[in-house]
Parts: sequence; C-alpha cells; structure tokens
Amino acid sequence: MPIEVNGTELSFILDSGVGKPILFNVSDQDSIQINNVSEITIRGLGESEPIKALSSKKNFFKVGEVRNVDQDLFVVMDKSLNFSPSLGIPVHGIIGYQLFRDFVVDINYGKQVIKFYNPYDYKLKNARKAEVLPLKIREKKAYVNAKIHMNGKDDLSVRMLVDTGSSDAIWLFENQNIGVPEKNYEDFLGKGLGGNIFGKRTKVNTISLGRFSLKDAKAAFPDMKTFNNIKNLGNRNGSVGGEVLKRFNIVFDYKNERMIIRKNSNFSKPFHYNLSGLELQHDGVRYVSESLTKSNGVLKSDDSNTFGNVQILLENSTRLSLVPEIVVSAIRAGSPAESAGLQEGDVILAVNGKRVYSYKLQEIMHMLNQKEGKRIQLLIERYNQDVLFSFVLKNLFK
Repeated sequence: MPIEVNGTELSFILDSGVGKPILFNVSDQDSIQINNVSEITIRGLGESEPIKALSSKKNFFKVGEVRNVDQDLFVVMDKSLNFSPSLGIPVHGIIGYQLFRDFVVDINYGKQVIKFYNPYDYKLKNARKAEVLPLKIREKKAYVNAKIHMNGKDDLSVRMLVDTGSSDAIWLFENQNIGVPEKNYEDFLGKGLGGNIFGKRTKVNTISLGRFSLKDAKAAFPDMKTFNNIKNLGNRNGSVGGEVLKRFNIVFDYKNERMIIRKNSNFSKPFHYNLSGLELQHDGVRYVSESLTKSNGVLKSDDSNTFGNVQILLENSTRLSLVPEIVVSAIRAGSPAESAGLQEGDVILAVNGKRVYSYKLQEIMHMLNQKEGKRIQLLIERYNQDVLFSFVLKNLFK
C-alpha cells in the first residue's frame, strides 16, 4: 500500500504481525527526511543476530486521507534487507499495529482495496454472510482461534497469530499434540528481518475459521531456530497468513477485539505449491531487442506498480527495451529443477517458449508451477550462453 512519509511516497506491506513501522530499502530515494534519530537494535524472524537500526520520532505519515503528525518508526540501513527482488514490486517498509489499533481496517482481497473507518462509527453490514471471530490483542499482535484436522486425528483447537504480512498459508509449531505429517519435504519458507527461514512443508486435511473450512490446506513447520530472536511467542500454536486470508474479505476491529470474514472468489481455489523447486527474484536489468513489423507503432509507458520497462525505438524497425532480469535465487534439493540441472544464478529467458520479460514475477512463478505432470521447458542464460532445460512437475506428497 502507498504511504507518504515526511513528503515522500513509499510502498509498504500492511503487516498485522509488526508493531512500529519499519523502513528499509530506501537507498533508491533521493531524499527522505527522518526526524529525531537514535541508534537501536531490533529483532526479527530468522537465525541472524539482531540488526542495527535507527529509531525516529515525530514523523508525518499520510495514508489516503488518514494523517498522523507524530509517528514513530524504525529505519534499517542494511542494504541486504530488501524484499523487492523476491516480491517483484518496490517495497520500502512494513506497517501494522498502529493502523489496526486506530481504525477499523476493511481489506477486500477480491478487489484489492483497503478502507479505514472510525471505530466509533463503524457498523457491520450483511451480517448473515459474515462470520464474526473473537480476536485477542496481546503485545500489539492479534490472535484468532482455529481448528485443524490432520494425521487422521480429531479436530485440534489452535491459537494462531494473524499475520497479513506473510504470503504463506499456515505455520504450525510442533509439540506433543501437533506432529508433522509423514508426507513432508524440506523447503525455503520465506525471508524475515533476521534472515532466511526454512522448515518442513506439508498440508493439513482442513483448517477451519468459524464455520468456514478450507480443505487440503498448505501448511509448514518452521525450524524453531527461526524464533531465537523472538522473546515471546504469545502462547500460540502457529500463524495464519496471506494464502489463507486472501480467500476472505476481512474486517479487523481491534477496538472490539473481533475479526469479520466473508468468503470471496478466491475461497475454492487450490493452494499454490512450488512444484518446480525454483525460487526467482529480480536481479538488475538487461536489454532485449525486438524487430517491429510496423513502423508507425506507438509505445506506451508502463505505469503499474512494478519494476517498469524503458523502451527505445531505433530507426522505426527495432525496439530496444530495458527490462528486469529474472534469476534463480534458490533451488530446493531433490526438486525437478535441480534434477534437470538448473543452478542458482541462472538467468531465466523463457518458459515454454514465452519470453519472461513480458510477465510479472508472480506470473512467471505460476507458469513454472501450474499443475502436476506438466512439462516445463526453460531457456536460460549461463556464462553468456543460452541453454534449454526440461523437466516434469511432480506431486510432492506421493
């Protein structure tokens, strides 16, 4: 979501799992005013040591018509902490609790719209289609009760952190009541402020939020070393993230400690798995040239919220475009991509004959992981040579 910070417009992740706003990846901005600064250290998910940051007070934040003239924030100056390459869109920070605390936050995942309401004026509409779930707000984080069915056992009640900043479905913590299903595999789960996060990827038979149940839900058991930097896990059994939350339109009402959910068009869509085993990210830019069949074509700029293309017309016959370079950032051990010979650092040029520079990063990931049994042909560049690889996507739980 776009947020103006001291007069500079930046892009933030709305993350219900974070307290104060955190700025990072601000080196591409010419000038950002940061007020009343002091040095601190902050902790986050991952196995790395706590990271150095700046604490800043009395900043001006503007979100649409919402304004805050006295906003505290943290600034991380480490350039290696950058979520933009792996997300495929510019991201400069994360913001959460203080927006959820002060407003009723209505997230329409279907229309990709967020609305903020005065909590004293908000009235629930279309209550018959909605499920109202109690929220527990503890230490600036929100928790919801859910039920999971797995390993052939009875439904198990779990306490879950609501984490809008996570793109995963659900994370579970292994204990005497919650065991890892037999069918699982080691996987990269994501990136936190404290580094990369790994764990076991699996699925559960169902996860239920109130009367709504999702079948064959994607799940993960993170390595608990990931949480070494977190002092208090809030007596929870895991977390519920974006790949579950996006299946509902959600109203967060922290003042009345409730979460209101309604099914949307994403509800019945299957959960996404990385069948190929490839992780991709943007890594700089490259030139591509195309011959034009018409000399009177009109070039239009791409003003969408992504890493834009720069296009140059040469002699009315060739178009030279500066486009993001897509590279393999990681490969899962034993995956079809690794078995085929793909390597970290390979530059992706085409997927099944489609040049990738015409697509967004998430669209390319979808092309690579469409369905079991699909053959994928990848044209890559390695050491300035084009090489073609082929592999078949396999069911990860057979």
